[in-house]
Amino acid sequence: MKVLVIGGSGFIGGRLIEVLSRAGHEVTDFDLRPPTGAHGETVIGDITDAEAVSRAAAGQDVIVNLAAEHRDDVRPSSRYDLVNVDGSANVIAAAAAHGVRQLVFTSSVAIYGLDAADPDEDVPAAPFNDYGRTKLAAERLYRDWAAADPERGLLIVRPCVVFGEGNRGNVYNLIKQIAGGRFVRVGDGTNRKSMAYVGNVVQFLAGRLPVAPGVTVFNYADKPDLTTKELVGVVEQAVGSRRLALPAIPLWMGLAAGSVIDGIARLTRRTFPVSRIRIRKFAADTQVNADAAHATGFRAQTSLPEALRRTIATEFPKR
Repeated sequence: MKVLVIGGSGFIGGRLIEVLSRAGHEVTDFDLRPPTGAHGETVIGDITDAEAVSRAAAGQDVIVNLAAEHRDDVRPSSRYDLVNVDGSANVIAAAAAHGVRQLVFTSSVAIYGLDAADPDEDVPAAPFNDYGRTKLAAERLYRDWAAADPERGLLIVRPCVVFGEGNRGNVYNLIKQIAGGRFVRVGDGTNRKSMAYVGNVVQFLAGRLPVAPGVTVFNYADKPDLTTKELVGVVEQAVGSRRLALPAIPLWMGLAAGSVIDGIARLTRRTFPVSRIRIRKFAADTQVNADAAHATGFRAQTSLPEALRRTIATEFPKR
């Protein structure tokens, strides 16, 4: 099959292209920047450029949209709508223009909000930030596209936080703080976190091709979920040292500190690894029900503890 991966030079996209290519697919990478390694044809372009997306879509059998504005501190905030919603509209228009009948969209569990009590795919959405709001809006556009033709196939995958070698997201920042002895827990640590290793996510995505007619939706998380205490313990063991026995601080105090950091960030126009929203997310219960994904017969090749150890060994080698 001919597969266009929008965002194929990114953290997930580069690995997905490798897996798809090994499976015999003819893959094209469409991204703002070239990939770090050679993996087939690359088209430099922006998902917000409708003409560029349309040119790249010509002759494709499947389009996979991984592109997104997802950081917590994107400015201006209109970028979330421009990339996540308007960009998806460009993908849909390109698919319609060129007769592409299979689309894959990576949404997010952020559409459920925080402390959503282990939501499955049927739980009503309640996004708490612009990222979740715009992912949900994009999902609705894709569903409208699928509903217009019974032969069209749409796969929506909602991953939880994805981590792995080469990523510099929230999990990396947590590991860095623990490894450097600067971690202070906010809250009692009993909240549970769903997480996903990038290698498992791309294997799951690749295994869903070709996309069947209709709409299929999956949450994705590697199981079992860890409490914050358990997660910190796995990281401490892997980095080979324990943090100082600093007392945990209550959530209200952590949020207040986050607000101060946010104010400094606005004044200095700098970004920091800690912010109010990141503290809120870290202290929240962010479990997600992924029974449907694992009921497909998919078996993750790498366990969560092993994935964390691999990531730490790569990003924080012992000296």
